[in-house]
Parts: sequence; structure tokens; C-alpha cells
Amino acid sequence: MGRILIVSKVGQLAEYKNIAEEYGVAFEMNDFYNPDVLDDEKVQKDIMESYKKAGIPIGSTMHGAFLDVTVFSQDRRIREISRLRMEQSMEIANELSLTAVVFHSNANPFLKDTEYEDSVIEETAAYLEELLERFPRQNIYLENMFDEKPDIITAISKRLKQYPNYGICFDYAHANVFGTNLSEWVEAVAPYTKHIHINDNDLRQDLHLALGDGQIIWKEFDRYYKQYFRGCSVLIETTELALQKRSLEYIKHQLSCLSQELL
Repeated sequence: MGRILIVSKVGQLAEYKNIAEEYGVAFEMNDFYNPDVLDDEKVQKDIMESYKKAGIPIGSTMHGAFLDVTVFSQDRRIREISRLRMEQSMEIANELSLTAVVFHSNANPFLKDTEYEDSVIEETAAYLEELLERFPRQNIYLENMFDEKPDIITAISKRLKQYPNYGICFDYAHANVFGTNLSEWVEAVAPYTKHIHINDNDLRQDLHLALGDGQIIWKEFDRYYKQYFRGCSVLIETTELALQKRSLEYIKHQLSCLSQELL
């Protein structure tokens, strides 16, 4: 268990657990990036207890806080709350003994100023360094979001590559929508990638469709995975149970790079 993951949310935890057991996959929890949850300790504890009671599959991860999180902001107060949210995410992952936490790069693609980009790289790397040292049992995966090019995320990764618990979460769907050159993306992030997010879309919007329901060329992904990403864990990033099962069946029958990982 653990090489392939599905999104889980506490509201349908029993159903997600059934899929996990049927296919031998783990969870990427999507309950704890919500600011309202992070502001309510009782709700956090209730969700964590629900997961502990249900049983957390080996290799499970969680998506950390990302909404409006900018640790590189020029506004001191925004930096402070951004760091708090990321710290809360790590503490929850540590409490649940999860393998990793996913955070977003969150750079604004419309701000192309060199000074801005240097600040994003410097401030993000510096704070992630703190978290990597404080939480050595958890991996931190930094995910590309609106990034047009891999320059910023790879520059951050070069700063952090000495940490065994750091890696890139390469969102393949985001790269297909927001990226400018897919092969450039693959080659640039490959040395640092440990985790991958996949779902389908129309190459224009991030739709989170089941694999095979959009325009992404999955034979190309199959080739890239075999050449560059062997051993990386892969999340099917769609929340709907039916779409998860359809994606898992698609992997079984269409993606030889991952089909052997399923029961």
C-alpha cells in the first residue's frame, strides 16, 4: 500500500476506506487545508479521531494549507498567518503519523519581476528548511500550481535537495493547463520529484476529471513515468468516489507504469 493514493474526506470516510481496501491504495487527506478547520481545535480533533478509528492506510499523506498561503509576502502579518497554517498542517500530519504533507508553490505567474521571484525562492526555501528540520518524520512535497515554467520550484528544490524529507509534488494536470512546455517541465522537476498528482482535464481548465475523460494523453504520461518517475507515489486527485474508481480501473487497463501497484 502507499504507491497509489486517493483523496479522502471525513464525510464519506467509510466509502473511501472501502475503495482503499478494494484496490490496495492509501489516502491523501483533504480535510485539513480548510482555514475554518484549522481555526477550530475541536473539529480538528474530531476529524483526526475519525481517521484513527477507521484506520489509516500505510503510506497516507495529506494536503496542507494552501488557500492564500504566501510565506514570501511583503506583508509581515500575511507571512505570519501563512507560516502558522503550514505549521498547523505539519503538526496534524505528525499526530496522525502521515508520510507527507503537500504544499503549493503559490507564486503569482503575472508578477514576472526578478526581485519578486528571488523573494519567493528565498523566503519559501528558508521557511521550508525550518519545517523540514522540525518535522523529520514527515516528507514535505512542494506542488506546482499556476507556475508557467519550472524555474521557481526547481530553484527552491536545489536549495533543499540535501534534506531527505523534501521533494516536489509534480501536478501533471496543472502542468498540462498552466505550463508552457510539458517535456521541459518533466525534465526539470524529475530529479526532485517524489510524488505526483494526476487527473484529467480539457487542457484549458483544472477540471479534476477521471483519467480518460479529458484530453490529457496518458500514453505519454506512461512513458514519462517509466523514464523519469519510477518509484514516485501517485495521487488520483478527484474527490468523487465514482471518478476515483473509474480512474483506478483506467490505471489497471491502460497505464502499465502503475497497474501492478493495484490489487
